[in-house]
Amino acid sequence: MSSNLPAVVQIDQLWSVFHNGGREAVIHQDLNLTIESGEIMSIVGGSGSGKTVLLRQILGLESPTRGRVTVLGQPASQLGREGAASRVGMLFQHGALFSAFTVLENIAFALRELRTLPPTLIRDVAMVKLQMVGLDPSQAHKMPSDLSGGMVKRVALARALIMDPPLLLLDEPTAGLDPDSADDFCALLRSLHRELGLTVIMVTHDLDTLFELSTHIAVVADKHIIVRGSPQEVMAHPHPFIHDFFQGARGQRASVLLHPSALQA
Repeated sequence: MSSNLPAVVQIDQLWSVFHNGGREAVIHQDLNLTIESGEIMSIVGGSGSGKTVLLRQILGLESPTRGRVTVLGQPASQLGREGAASRVGMLFQHGALFSAFTVLENIAFALRELRTLPPTLIRDVAMVKLQMVGLDPSQAHKMPSDLSGGMVKRVALARALIMDPPLLLLDEPTAGLDPDSADDFCALLRSLHRELGLTVIMVTHDLDTLFELSTHIAVVADKHIIVRGSPQEVMAHPHPFIHDFFQGARGQRASVLLHPSALQA
């Protein structure tokens, strides 16, 4: 993907090293990745390859042992400061809603924490986001325990978008949803990506979601990014993990269903 805009996320020579009981585990070694404006970049890899670690480093919640992570032109470590929600939205795997807050209070949380807007305006903004994700205003005063799994995802997405961030991170966005609900949620994400001009970084194991949403895929294996490209380019890359992940029976069913031309050639 070519763009005249600066990269939204730039990861250079990243090392992630963890210590446990005197033993050293190198998760990432000289990992490089560029994510440009407007992409829906999916990060895939085997268990223990450090996909979620990368998300946390992009969010600034963890610091790499070595190397640099730059987000929207600034070091990722600065995202932990006040106002981070205006730059990066995060949708956690299980929603991570506050159980003691209503739907509207969950969505409005970041704006309320800033304490720069009157309560009535905060409520109005939160209601707009509620409807933006396809929920009826009558849901505003429900508690998270009263919501279906699909509704929890939508409320969490509205909360992630409350500050209109240009970058959205998704951790297993369709995990736990039935096929119809997952399809509906993917359609919503596609629509918001287009309408809001978002850049999206997604970690998912679900191949239907992967093919449905991704403009590009980055594969983490052997402690670094082994290939970055379109779904077709990545599937054609010769590597055991890619073969097992994409060319197994499940991967072929998903790719034929969603992109019939992907397996040609």
